[in-house]
Amino acid sequence: MSQKLEPTPEVIEQEKKYHEMGLTDDEYQSIVKIIGRKPNYTETGIFSVMWSEHCSYKTSKPLLRKFSSEGPQVIQGPGEGAGIVDIGDGQGLVFKIESHNSPSAIEPYEGAATGVGGIMRDIFSMGAKPIAALNSLRFGRLDLERTKYLFKEVVRGIAGYGNRLGVPTVGGEIQFDDCYEGNPLVNAMGVGLIEQKDIQKGVATGVGNTVIYVGAKTGRDGIHGATFSSVELAEDGTGQGSDIQAGDPFVEKLLIDACLEVIHSDALIGMQDMGAAGLTSSASEMASKAGMGMELNLNLVPQREANMTAYEMMLSESQERMLLVVKQGHEQEIYDLFEKYDLKAVAIGKVTDDQQFRLVHNGEIVCDIPVDPLAEDAPVYYKEAKEPEYYQEFQALPNYYPEVTDYERTLIELLQQPTIASKESVYQQFDSMAQVNTVVGPGSDAAVLRIRGFDKAIALTTDCNSRYIYLDPEVGGQIAVAEAARNIVASGAKPLALTDGLNFGNPDKPETYWAMEKSVAGMAKASVALNTPVVSGNVSLYNEKAGTPIFPTPIVGMVGLHRSLTDITTLSFKQAEDVILLIGKTKAEFGGSELQNLLEANYFGKAPSIDLAIEKQRQEQLLTAIQSGLVQSAHDLSEGGLAVALAESLFGTDALGADVKLSGDATTLLFSESQSRFIVTVAPDQVEAFLQTVAEATIIGHVTNREKLEITVGENTVINQSIAQLEKAWKGAIPCLLNSKV
Repeated sequence: MSQKLEPTPEVIEQEKKYHEMGLTDDEYQSIVKIIGRKPNYTETGIFSVMWSEHCSYKTSKPLLRKFSSEGPQVIQGPGEGAGIVDIGDGQGLVFKIESHNSPSAIEPYEGAATGVGGIMRDIFSMGAKPIAALNSLRFGRLDLERTKYLFKEVVRGIAGYGNRLGVPTVGGEIQFDDCYEGNPLVNAMGVGLIEQKDIQKGVATGVGNTVIYVGAKTGRDGIHGATFSSVELAEDGTGQGSDIQAGDPFVEKLLIDACLEVIHSDALIGMQDMGAAGLTSSASEMASKAGMGMELNLNLVPQREANMTAYEMMLSESQERMLLVVKQGHEQEIYDLFEKYDLKAVAIGKVTDDQQFRLVHNGEIVCDIPVDPLAEDAPVYYKEAKEPEYYQEFQALPNYYPEVTDYERTLIELLQQPTIASKESVYQQFDSMAQVNTVVGPGSDAAVLRIRGFDKAIALTTDCNSRYIYLDPEVGGQIAVAEAARNIVASGAKPLALTDGLNFGNPDKPETYWAMEKSVAGMAKASVALNTPVVSGNVSLYNEKAGTPIFPTPIVGMVGLHRSLTDITTLSFKQAEDVILLIGKTKAEFGGSELQNLLEANYFGKAPSIDLAIEKQRQEQLLTAIQSGLVQSAHDLSEGGLAVALAESLFGTDALGADVKLSGDATTLLFSESQSRFIVTVAPDQVEAFLQTVAEATIIGHVTNREKLEITVGENTVINQSIAQLEKAWKGAIPCLLNSKV
């Protein structure tokens, strides 16, 4: 394959070739002003990927500033490969979430697989050993053949990469709604453990120090991937850009082991993975963060394909590649170290002091541009925000109240809703026990991993109810953070911090930007109230297909700390005669609920209300009760309400049932999705102590050995169903849909 003739700077300007790369006329003119001339093809491409939304956050930066990243537990906030929080004993927890939405819509297996690989490189580039993976997925209706295909392949891709990597996939969440039919969401969260003394940063300091390339060779896959992820998908589901990248988990495993050894070398100055925008982003960001420049000889870049141009090499997003800066004169020890892992390390450039990003190819300078405008000084846009008409209409509606006559049938139908139904058929494909530290795996409120050698553990979760955010972005944003924290507390851990995955539609539409603005404001308020600072994250915009946007979906990935292994709590009821208590008040709140979806096939009205002061109080009181040894099981109430939570707490138990007695309106009591609520079980002799610890806790029943869920409201028994039948409906729903023929 011969090299293609590239347009001259004059042709690029006259024919506006930069539009094809995602640059606007104003942005192009800014580049001309910055460098004092018309950029050539390679320089235009480099600016286009670095100034894409995916790399620069040019639209979302004004909103991200609302987040607080401060707290005594925070070691590293946003700005590096991942955030880090202190978990005591000189250790840190490294974590981040990222999206791979557009690639997964086109090539779901590779899109999901490389999403896992990319987030893990963010983790070990900080010097941390990856210890866990989680995910947050969104799909359309599961009775559609296209959705079934995407669902199966995304899950297969996550398993295919993660299992071979030897990092356990320990948790996640999946929701299904029509708005994701053309634009599925695939968010991957990585978690690592590090000794604080070993923390690495992606910096290129020291004039004359050597820039070393390590890992897989560079090919033509993923060119302009960052730009592709910053535009809408077309009607046919395709997008701009080239071939989707393919990953190799075996090479990644070698990279992990080698990089975790190289961090102990005094020769290492800085390290960063080649993620979005590939070699361009890693090199320019490392130089800019250090106030330095960088010069690369592209003829030295390991290449998988013949006759690659400078443009192709710099914009390729081939997987499993890292960039290191090492002390001049110490290169050989780095080469030797990577050679032990069958990885080739190659010197491709040096650090300079002129703050220029200079590339040489075939003896010619093909790029010579200032580095800071690339990495730090991309344009920032303050978009117009407009409250959508539907929001005003929803707020004016009377409170929605569903008509339910058969409570037992309704519960079974709710348990069969794909968003609520068992995801066992998904997570049984994942290796959740790799590294043998998993105490609580997928299927619980939060995953729990022990920290080997210490009497402590970590809790991990991902969460977001996008239906609430669609109805009311600010309230929904608060709920997303609060529910993630409830998951952590229900596991017996103290919430520490969060990473955000902000998935939205086209921000150029004022209604979309309004939803972004309000949901971020709500998340920011909740993160401060619950002392869970935002330490890392990702923004994915333009999640639309043919002009139809997804629901606003800001995913919350949260971590917490168990002060002792004895605090670890699960949702399953433990033994007969334990007392069941409900924490919190239940109101008739059905807007955005699973019941509304079941009955109306739509969402409208007001989202459930939330009081963050009450939320904080209930979480703190429950955690105190758990740490005092007063709680046998705990489960937060979310989709489907109390009846669903009771059933979930009985699934997988050893021949247990529950006898629950309530008074009031049956529909509200059973299926409302009021916030800040938990159900717990407590041994009979500890109920009094529990009630003295937790305010607003009400006894609603007790655990039995009758293998039935019996619920009486007033004088009427509204549910009397065997656990086996309920569990059969819950477990069989997703496999049944996947196997059905339309």
